[in-house]
Amino acid sequence: MKKALYILGELEDRDLVWLNAAGRVETLTDGAWLIRAGQEVRQLYFIVDGDFDVVLPKTGQVVARLSLGDVTGEMSFVEKRLPSASVRASGPAQVLAVPREAILARFEEDTAFAARFWHALAIFLSDRLRTATGGGSESDARELDDGLLDTLHVAGDRFTRLLDLLAGRTR
Repeated sequence: MKKALYILGELEDRDLVWLNAAGRVETLTDGAWLIRAGQEVRQLYFIVDGDFDVVLPKTGQVVARLSLGDVTGEMSFVEKRLPSASVRASGPAQVLAVPREAILARFEEDTAFAARFWHALAIFLSDRLRTATGGGSESDARELDDGLLDTLHVAGDRFTRLLDLLAGRTR
């Protein structure tokens, strides 16, 4: 869930309401492909239940595991390039799928949302790169970023509210 906190710590409550309204929950079965290497990704996915494996297409090697609170499809969202790896459900799972075009249209309507969103995505991608490359000291890898600590309680509450919204409950 740490990854969700990076994103939700930067967004506002009204942004969550919009993501919920613009997206749809997709349910996947064990082994179902969410993203396939070399195929266009038209959505940004927020994992709300289950686990996913990031798989290299030629070798089938699992290079990462994604779970509750992770985001996937973000690289294609940023670069508009086809993905170089596939993402497969490892057991039953659910994602909130938000269409890329809807997000881009929202950027045009609400530049403050765009700024919050891009900042959140930059923080998320920075953390992912540091984790993947072993950047920082060993103790840094286990600790939360100081900027995240400042918004941790707010981000955790927002994540709970997003899950409630997706389940049709309101708080």
